[in-house]
Amino acid sequence: MAVTVSPERDVVVPPMQRAIREALYAGAIALGLFVLFIGLRTDQNISNELILVQRWGLLALVVVAVAAGRFLYVAYAVPAMERSRAEKAKAPAVAAEPGFVRRNFNKIGVTVLILYPVAMVLAFGFQGSLKWVDNFGIQILIYVMLAWGLNIVVGLAGLLDLGYVAFYAVGAYAYALLGTHFGLSFWILLPAAGAMAAFWGVMLGFPVLRLRGDYLAIVTLAFGEIIRLVIINWREVTNGSAGISGIPKVSFFGLMSFNVSDPNYIAKVLGIAQSGAYYKIFLYYLILGLCFFTAFVTIRLRRLPVGRAWEALREDEIACRSLGINTTTTKLTAFATGAMFGGFAGSFFAARQGFVSPESFVFLESAIILAIVVLGGMGSLGGIAVAALVMIGGTEILRELGFLKAVFGPDFTPELYRMLLFGMAMVIVMLWKPRGFVGSREPTAFLKERRAVSGSFTKEGHG
Repeated sequence: MAVTVSPERDVVVPPMQRAIREALYAGAIALGLFVLFIGLRTDQNISNELILVQRWGLLALVVVAVAAGRFLYVAYAVPAMERSRAEKAKAPAVAAEPGFVRRNFNKIGVTVLILYPVAMVLAFGFQGSLKWVDNFGIQILIYVMLAWGLNIVVGLAGLLDLGYVAFYAVGAYAYALLGTHFGLSFWILLPAAGAMAAFWGVMLGFPVLRLRGDYLAIVTLAFGEIIRLVIINWREVTNGSAGISGIPKVSFFGLMSFNVSDPNYIAKVLGIAQSGAYYKIFLYYLILGLCFFTAFVTIRLRRLPVGRAWEALREDEIACRSLGINTTTTKLTAFATGAMFGGFAGSFFAARQGFVSPESFVFLESAIILAIVVLGGMGSLGGIAVAALVMIGGTEILRELGFLKAVFGPDFTPELYRMLLFGMAMVIVMLWKPRGFVGSREPTAFLKERRAVSGSFTKEGHG
C-alpha cells in the first residue's frame, strides 16, 4: 500500500513579528540570569547581620535593555546585513587598492608606540603620565608579548595550550629567586628565565606528543595548575602564598640605577630632577623592544622550514607525518619557543612589579591570553596586537569611568564588571568576525606573487 507524504509549506514570519518574539525570549532569559546577580544583593546592616537588598529597578532596566537590543538587532540590523551581502554578491568583483593607512599600518603602529610616552609626558607631565604609561602602555604590551608567544603554539602549530600561564610564572619566579638570593642582574637573568621556561616547555611537550584536541587542552590545563600549586606549597623556596618581595629593579644596562639611594642614580648622573617616571618610561621601551624581538623572531621562523612545519602540523598532522616531517621535533620546538617568550615576559613582570605571588598566575590569565589570540586571528601578529589593545585597554579604562557611579549608585565599582564586558565583547567579535579581527593572512611560501588568503578558504578559526 503506497503512502503519500505531503510536503509542509514553509511559513514566512514577518521581520517585526520575529523581532518581537525574540526580544521577549531574550528578556526572559536575561531575567532568569540576572535576578540573583542584579535584582538581589547581599549586604550587612548596622547590627552586622546579613540582609538582602532588592534592586528591582536596576534589574528591570537591564532586562529592558537586553530585550530592546535584541529587537533592534533582529528587526533592523539583520535585514541591513542581508541586503548588504546581496548587493556585494551582485556587484562585480573589483580589486580595490588598499588605502594609505592599510598600506602603512605597521609603520604607523610602530611610530605611535615609540612616541606614546613622549605624548603622555607632554600632555600630563612626568607625574601625571605614570598612570598612562604604566597601566595602559606597559600592561597592554605585556599581554601582547604573551599572546604572540602563545600564537606560536596555538596559531602556528595548532596545539591548544590552556596552561601557558605556567611558563609566565616560571620566568617570573626564576628572576625573583635568583635576583633576590644571588643579586644577579636583570640582563643576565632575562635569557636565563627564557631558557628555564623553554626547558619546562619541552618537559610539557613530551607527555602530550600523542594527544590532540580536547585531550591536549586538558593536559596543558593540568600542567598550569601543577606549577601554580607547586609555587603555593613549596614554601621553603617560593615563600608560598605570601609571595616574594624586594625584587631588584632593572638597571640602565648596568650603567645607571633607578634607585634613589644609589650613587649612580640616573637623576644624579644626568643632573636632572628626581622622578619615578624615568623608570616607568624605561620599562615601557624595554617591553616594547621585547615585543619587537618576539615579532621579529616569529616572522623569521615562519619563513624557515620549522615554521612551515608548524603550519603543516596545524592543518593536518597525518598529512604532515606522511610528508616525512618529524612531528615530535616540530611539537617540541613550538612548545619550547612559545614558552621562552612567556619566560621573558614573566621576568619582566617580576622586575616591573617588584613582587610576585601565585595569585598573578591563575587559570584566568591563560584564558585571557588565549582569548586575545583567538579574537585577533590565530597566526596574525597585527590582529593579536589590536585584540590586546581593545581587550586589556578596554578593561583598564573602566577604572576611569567614574561617571557610572552617578548612574548605578555610589557603591557601583566599574572594574568589577570587566570580565562581564570581556565576555560580551568576545561574543560580539565572534559573531561579527568568526576568524578574528584579521580574517586573511599571507602565506609564507608562494609562487610568483604573494596574495592574502581569505578566511573562507582556510580552516575555521585559522584564518
